[in-house]
Amino acid sequence: MSATVAGADQGTAAPALSPTSGRKASSAAEPGTGKEKRYKCQFCARAFSRSEHRSRHERSHTKERPFKCTKCRSTFVRRDLLLRHDRTVHAKDGGVPLQSDNKRRNTGAKASPNGSSSKIPELDEAALEQFGDNGDPFSVEQAAMLMTNFQQRAAMSGQDQGSIVTEPLISPHGPQLMEPNMPPYAATMTLPQMNGWDQMVPHNVGQPKPSSISSSIDAHHDMLPYPNTHTMAGASNTLPPLMERQSSQADGLPSFSLSSMNNGLATPGALSPFPSMMGPVSPVDYRRSPGAPQQCTMARSPQVDTDEQINRIMENIRRWDSEGALIDAFRLPQLSVLNRYLSTYFNFFHHHLPFLHPASFNPSTVSAPLLLSVLSIGALYTFEQDQAYMLHIGSKVLVTQFLQKRDNFSSRKCPLWMMQSSLLNMSFASWSGDPKGLEWACSIKSLLANMVAGNRYELKLRSEARDGRQPTHEEWIEDEGCRRTYYAVYIFFGLLTLTYNHTPAISFNEFDTLELPSSESLWNLEAADSESWIESLTASTIITFREAHDALFQGESARYSAFATRVMINALFLEVWYHKRSPEALQDVVTEYKLRLALDTWEKSLDVCEPETVVVQLSAPHKGHPLIFNAMAMYRNTRARLLVDLKTVQEALRYHDSYEVAAAMTNARDKVKRSQEMLNVIQACFDCIEVAALQGIRWVARTSATNWSIEHPLCGMDLIVILTLWLWRVEHDEEPANEEEKAMYQKLRNLFDDDSVDGYNNKLSSTVARLWGSMIDEVVVWGITKLMGESFKLHAQALTGYEDAMVAEAEQKLGSPTPQLQPHTTEVTAF
Repeated sequence: MSATVAGADQGTAAPALSPTSGRKASSAAEPGTGKEKRYKCQFCARAFSRSEHRSRHERSHTKERPFKCTKCRSTFVRRDLLLRHDRTVHAKDGGVPLQSDNKRRNTGAKASPNGSSSKIPELDEAALEQFGDNGDPFSVEQAAMLMTNFQQRAAMSGQDQGSIVTEPLISPHGPQLMEPNMPPYAATMTLPQMNGWDQMVPHNVGQPKPSSISSSIDAHHDMLPYPNTHTMAGASNTLPPLMERQSSQADGLPSFSLSSMNNGLATPGALSPFPSMMGPVSPVDYRRSPGAPQQCTMARSPQVDTDEQINRIMENIRRWDSEGALIDAFRLPQLSVLNRYLSTYFNFFHHHLPFLHPASFNPSTVSAPLLLSVLSIGALYTFEQDQAYMLHIGSKVLVTQFLQKRDNFSSRKCPLWMMQSSLLNMSFASWSGDPKGLEWACSIKSLLANMVAGNRYELKLRSEARDGRQPTHEEWIEDEGCRRTYYAVYIFFGLLTLTYNHTPAISFNEFDTLELPSSESLWNLEAADSESWIESLTASTIITFREAHDALFQGESARYSAFATRVMINALFLEVWYHKRSPEALQDVVTEYKLRLALDTWEKSLDVCEPETVVVQLSAPHKGHPLIFNAMAMYRNTRARLLVDLKTVQEALRYHDSYEVAAAMTNARDKVKRSQEMLNVIQACFDCIEVAALQGIRWVARTSATNWSIEHPLCGMDLIVILTLWLWRVEHDEEPANEEEKAMYQKLRNLFDDDSVDGYNNKLSSTVARLWGSMIDEVVVWGITKLMGESFKLHAQALTGYEDAMVAEAEQKLGSPTPQLQPHTTEVTAF
């Protein structure tokens, strides 16, 4: 297949679009220049014959998007893209459509003598007062007339018309929720590297830094879960996608337009978490819930109400700190900051691993190590890394003191908070981007696994002691909290295996007859009395781990909760991992057939998954609970692992050197073959990158760090490496691509606009690697994503550098002079 993709030769300037019009610029050279390419890009070695061509090309480096949609704040590289966006996305809004330059000139010649347009009537004060007098909602035509009138008045008063747009009613809760004058903090922010992992943070980090997001939006501590005026104003900073597609609005993103405002202010929808408002929540079809119709609810994050509770928390910490290790170095955040940490934990992190019970989590009475570990992760989601590390290390110190005081420590008597705080601390350390943190987490992995085994045995004895009696609500909350913690540890260990190729510390045989987690609706249910509780418990469908496991391997769909769905795909992933590590894996076709059958059955079981009534306020494209969205990411990775296992890349990740990781990526070319089976894996890779492409790469880059789980960059790493290497093979192999490969290649190419590819030699392989790396490390909550992003960028440079070396070798054989290599290729020679 041709190495170029929908573009011109490297040596030929493609037709450019003028920055001030939607027409193609003339291909003729400027006077006196002939065809000499004297306009050189200031970012790379490319040269152009016209300055317009250079300006358009440089936008692929600077990400400048000068053409702005006044209806939704989207921006574009070219005006024709803006016109296409207006025709496709806003056609149903009823407003005045944008016109090309030719039409605007023709229309201007026919304008009325007073200069006003004849299509939209100008409204006087009396007409404005009549709008809404009868209490009826505005029609589409009325809304368009109002918006035009507002813009005309703004033009007369000198106000920027671009500022008069419809604001989204509910914005994604991402890092873009900030004041317009706030500096871009997140582009280069990552977790600090600790010189001594167990050393305390210096004294000057007791309060948030002035440059941190908390100090800039301290008045926004109520933005979670309820947005106020400031959050709606800040939501307009959401960056637009690189490519506009007609299906983007149908795949999870609301259309923030006049018609959506008009409809949203009418009767609230079934899934709306706010009265009279619709927003980008994760929708759930609660109408399919078993039993009587249930009301859609939203769990409230625990909060601290008074300074007296703050004093009790501090006293609790002193009581746990028997050795006085935290007296000098530790500072508890002030009330508003502490509540913000609690809100970010329970609104951003909790839904992806819901093992804590929000209704019974009392910050003033819960164990101090668990509270500090919760606050540390909450601080990560507000981008206050110094505070996060201080709280994290404080929790570790208290846990260590507790263990040291227990000479006769028994895993059977291990308190539940001990496992929960250890799990959160290990998660913090493993994904921090610091190799010392990962080493520490691995050192206590067996201890946490032993705690789970001992505590599970005690749970079994408690259950058997009831002699078949249904547990009370309080007893069930205690038992379910234990089960959810066990499975959360199981999922975390699975992610360690997926990312770093660590041997699993817990086998699925450990759970066997243990019940799977219940639905989130039952977990967050507030039972009025014992009878209603027993009725709700009886109506729920809860099966054991063994029953679900056997059903999947027999090809029978199983009905379980969203959390159980995430547990079962983790079990199937570990089954695949054990199979691929077996010496008989190549000959054991029966086991591989059973694994594929189980994966197919797991996917079919999504249709009968127990629906939820708890609304989750996270911006995600998946129409369901975030746990299902996360499970699908691991499902795609598991599918790919059956054919391609990038063991060397996973092991290189352990030591957090981006150059070593990138070298392992590039050297894995031989593991990716071109075959019919590989096309099925590439389809899974396409599904992975399509999720981001349909939402918009820039939008995902700014919102996924806080709204999506860490599973997505972790599971996507293998898929994107496989995808880039397959693309590279299609572009450079001597064997021509067959029709199916050409179709897949073109389908991938259609996800990206011309400017994303044109500036990088038209090679899709390096473009995909570069864009993915830029997307996952733009906003950093977990430091591991920064490492992955840098590795993908180096991988992209290596793919381009290898191609340049091949061209140079070919030209030397032909006797032509070797062109000067791109500046970035010299950096890759270190591999």
